[in-house]
Amino acid sequence: MANRAQIPNSNSALIAMIADEDTVVGFLLAGVGNVDLRRNTNYLIVDSKTTVKQIEDAFKEFTTREDIAVVLISQYIANMIRFLVDNYNKPVPAILEIPSKDHPYDPAHDSILSRVKYLFSAESVASGRR
Repeated sequence: MANRAQIPNSNSALIAMIADEDTVVGFLLAGVGNVDLRRNTNYLIVDSKTTVKQIEDAFKEFTTREDIAVVLISQYIANMIRFLVDNYNKPVPAILEIPSKDHPYDPAHDSILSRVKYLFSAESVASGRR
């Protein structure tokens, strides 16, 4: 019985979301949502009334919280705060850009994919391969 999965406890990590209502609700229905004792949530629903400042503040909060391991952000919202997303360089929490219902995924704007392409191009130049 030693191989049983561990039950999550207070030390378990969360997934944070910054996305449109449909995307956030889908993840909440899957069990991603969390509200702590201070009524702080691990998600921000972005609509037409949400300001860029609110998105920036949520991104900064989620990337500094100890209990968050992954921040999922809709790519079109990440484009609104691209300077913050591109300048973020810590491994945890990991920032993953996801598509939304109304905005398809564009690999040209994905910060993770651009970093991987840069690393592989730098590695191939350093090793003399082309």
